[in-house]
Formats: sequence, structure tokens, C-alpha cells
Amino acid sequence: MPPHWLPAALNQGWIYRDRVRPADLAAAPGDGPLLVSAFYAARYRHSDASVWRERLAAGEIRRNGQELQADGALAAGEELAWHRPPWREAAVPASWPLLFDDGDLHVIDKPSGLPVLPAGGYLEHTLLRLLERRHGDDPGGIPRPVHRLGRFTSGLLVCARRPATRAWLSARLRESTAADPDGAGPAEEQRCRKIYRALVVPGVLAQAAGESLPINTPIGRRAHPQLGQIWCAADGSEPGDRPARSSLTLLERGARADLVQVAIASGRPHQIRIHCAAVGAPLLGDPLYGPGGLARAAALPGDGGYWLQAWRLELEHPGGGRLELEVPEALGL
Repeated sequence: MPPHWLPAALNQGWIYRDRVRPADLAAAPGDGPLLVSAFYAARYRHSDASVWRERLAAGEIRRNGQELQADGALAAGEELAWHRPPWREAAVPASWPLLFDDGDLHVIDKPSGLPVLPAGGYLEHTLLRLLERRHGDDPGGIPRPVHRLGRFTSGLLVCARRPATRAWLSARLRESTAADPDGAGPAEEQRCRKIYRALVVPGVLAQAAGESLPINTPIGRRAHPQLGQIWCAADGSEPGDRPARSSLTLLERGARADLVQVAIASGRPHQIRIHCAAVGAPLLGDPLYGPGGLARAAALPGDGGYWLQAWRLELEHPGGGRLELEVPEALGL
């Protein structure tokens, strides 16, 4: 059944709070003091210093609780608050199938296009806010997301009502849980298995249908003109580069796309998008990660167009036993 949509609407605005660090002063351009406009231009790269001066003139920024209307020098430890005016949030899908609910654990089939948490221009049009509105009066509490899926990634999303359950599950989902990401090892070694399906550009993968390709490309932050830094394929040369392991299995070839299954044994940001691109088979329609796994300068992580589904999840149930779930309609060609 197609999801119900929440129409585009203005939100109530938001306050972004920051504290000036000694490192911010050391990174100030030139030999002069760090100005408020320069601080914000470095902190929020979507706007340059001239735009921040306009926001200062409009009275949107406060320093140590006092409204500013002109630029000025900053000192370490000072507190800044940008009172962002209300903005229009785009329409999002606002309904989903419920796949499991035991009164605490709450697993849904998230639709593509719905952000999980506030970020990237979305504040009220998120899964978290929708859950809070729908379950605010539930005696058992509000089911809140345990992990994140990209806005345009559909499929299994785990929520829980009790904070202790969320903490327990979050630790399991973060672990590199499978000694063998292909799933060939004993079940007791695989405390958590996360399996995705995706459409990738056709004709690139060399293996036969049913064969798996291990991918061990590290993932790290590299320079990006819009964000300052962004996660992408790395070579392990930087201190912040993180090891990452996936296993890509070719399921079916098609004229428009190839269907693959990806099991991940680590949970790095945008891991599947990056790893598929790193082996030359980026997700079909992905505007950000091209062959090689580097990020395109003109795109952002929240840009859509790709096809990715959190298809199957196997994990320990907090109350004992093992929970195994699949989405009812698997992604296919």
C-alpha cells in the first residue's frame, strides 16, 4: 500500500548553540581576531561570511545571551546561539508497515524519502517526530529509533520504548558482529547480521550470480567544498580512517541495473554506498558516490535517487532468543 504523505509546511524554527573553542581562534583567517561571521562561515559551510553578517543585522544571533546586530571579535569560551527563523520542510512519506511490536521493541519498514532524525533541513518531518506524535499517550512510552537509515534507504528500522533496551540494542548494532560477513560461520558468532539489497549500475561486477565479493576498503573523512569534510573511500593513510568490511553478492543481472545483496560486518557512515562505488559499481542513481568511492563536490549525503533497502536483520532479542525479520517486499529488478 502506498504511504500517506505529510505535505510541505513551515516549522517553528530552531536554535543552533555553539561554544567558541581555542582551536577555533587558532584557525582564524589572517593575523586578526576571529569574527562572529567567520566563525559561523567555518562552522556552517552552507553560508559564507556575507550571509552571516546579514543574519547578524537581522538579530538572529546572540552572544552570551545578548542579541548581536553587528560583527565582532570572539573569545574562547563564549556561547553563541543562532535563532534560525522557521523554514519550509519538504513533503515526506508519513506511514509505514509495522513488522514487530512486543510492547517494547518496535520494528518498522521505513519508506524511502523519510528522514529518521532531525538533520539536513528536516526538523519536524522526521520519523522521530512522527513517532512522538503518534505514541505520546502510549502507557508503555514512545518507541524511538535505535539506529539510523539514510533518508532514501528503505527497510527495517529498529525502535524501542525503554532507554535500557535502546542502549543494549545500539551496542549490538554497532558491533562488528560477524566473523564472516557472508554468514557462513556459526550462528552463535553472528550476534547481529544486517543484510541489505541494492540496485547498482549494470555490467561492472565480474562475478557470477550467487558469488560474493569481499570489500575491505577503509572509510574516512576527506575534504568537501560544501561540508568541509565528508565520509568516502579512503586508503588508510589518515589517523581517522576506519576499517570497514562488507560482502557483496550478485543476485541478478538486468539491462537497467544489477541486483546485489550486501552483508556488512561494520557500521561505517554510508558504508554500502561507498563500498559498492569503491569496486566500480555505485548504486544506481546515487548522485554522491561515483566509481572509486569518492564524493562528488556538487552533491550532499541527503540527496536521493539511489536504490537501497535494509532487507533482513538478525539479532539477539533483549529478553532472550533470536529475532529474524525481513521486509515483506524485497527490492528486485
